Amino acid sequence: MLNNQQKELVKATVPVLRQNGVALTDYFYHRMLNNNPELKETFNMGNQRSGAQAKALAGAVLAYAENIDDPSVLAPVIELVCNKHVSLNIQAPDYAIVGENLLHSISEVLNISMEDELISAWSAAYQQLADLFIATEKNLYDQHQKTRGSWLGWRQFVVDKKVKENDEITSFYLIPKDNQSLPTYEAGQYITVRVTVPELGIKQPRQYSLSDAPGGKYLRISVKHEQARIAGQDAGYVSSTLHTWIKPGDVIEASAPTGNFYLLNPQCNNVLISAGIGLTPMLAMLKQLTAENSSCEDKQEIAHISDIDEGNKSIYFLHAARSSKAQALRDEISFLANKNKNLKTFIAFENIEQNDVLGKDYHLEGRLNLKQVPESYLPKDADYYLCGPLPFMRQQNNSLLELGIPQERIHSEAFGTGGVSL
Repeated sequence: MLNNQQKELVKATVPVLRQNGVALTDYFYHRMLNNNPELKETFNMGNQRSGAQAKALAGAVLAYAENIDDPSVLAPVIELVCNKHVSLNIQAPDYAIVGENLLHSISEVLNISMEDELISAWSAAYQQLADLFIATEKNLYDQHQKTRGSWLGWRQFVVDKKVKENDEITSFYLIPKDNQSLPTYEAGQYITVRVTVPELGIKQPRQYSLSDAPGGKYLRISVKHEQARIAGQDAGYVSSTLHTWIKPGDVIEASAPTGNFYLLNPQCNNVLISAGIGLTPMLAMLKQLTAENSSCEDKQEIAHISDIDEGNKSIYFLHAARSSKAQALRDEISFLANKNKNLKTFIAFENIEQNDVLGKDYHLEGRLNLKQVPESYLPKDADYYLCGPLPFMRQQNNSLLELGIPQERIHSEAFGTGGVSL
């Protein structure tokens, strides 16, 4: 337990963390991965290469130091990170490795002795946080053990189909190699896929939202090929491996579906707002919602969900894409809209193609601006879900607040490293 003197010492490092936090965490990651190379198959080396991981950790360490008197205010971020840790199969002993390297990094970067009282204070602070993470993650692991069809750690999957959705995005249909059942996950959750990256010669993990509703015989991910389009930008290790090297019949590893971004109340009005590849969890949600609201006879064609309840709540699907060519899974969205009278769609394309038809293919030219969306598409009593690049979500979150939507009804998911702070 931290005493008051230790708390004051931790808080005294806040100015240093604000100015040099990224340098400290970057040093920490290099130190830890050099000393424990086996962890390179746990940490995404693409995020290490870009510096995104160091930046995310620096922000987390700073937030913890700033709130050391009451860490409970960080509960939403802790929940998000713990879900990611479980998806990577991080275990309690891993925290000892992280802690040792973090404390030595503070000592070496700040040029102070390991016997300094500041190191003792951060040791106590780290242990307090580690205990909280370990307890939270144990609950998540216990939930997986109790969930029919779920599993712990890595499970082998066969790539049954590989479907090219457009020039950038391909869907992968994954079937358990052991032919055992799959869990009924929450629409909006993700899995971590792990593949051997030829360029690195090691396995690498990457989290991908499930792009289909639960209840099927497969797990589907729809992956954008992160290519090096501009100078100084690197191609994604895992996405490049999946797109270039993985073929039907190949075996890859995956963790069980997890994550705290999912539908909270399918029985109320729901507004799904996404940009780019951020539509993948939204499509899973959309399929679940349309199955529950649909009046058509072939509900199983819409989503693999049994015991479907009839309903008349409205669903609004708002999406932003660079163009019609860049929008993936268009046919599935159109199918759902044609089959369900309660579903309304609103699509914004930054660039209009020659054959695009206003009102059919898109509703707004340019970036999505909620103030240009019909007011009826943004009901005050709805739950709102945002997914896409962080600047996009910040803009939409601010617009919703300006339109009178309470913050507690707005739920967000950011792709990539770290969480989202809107």
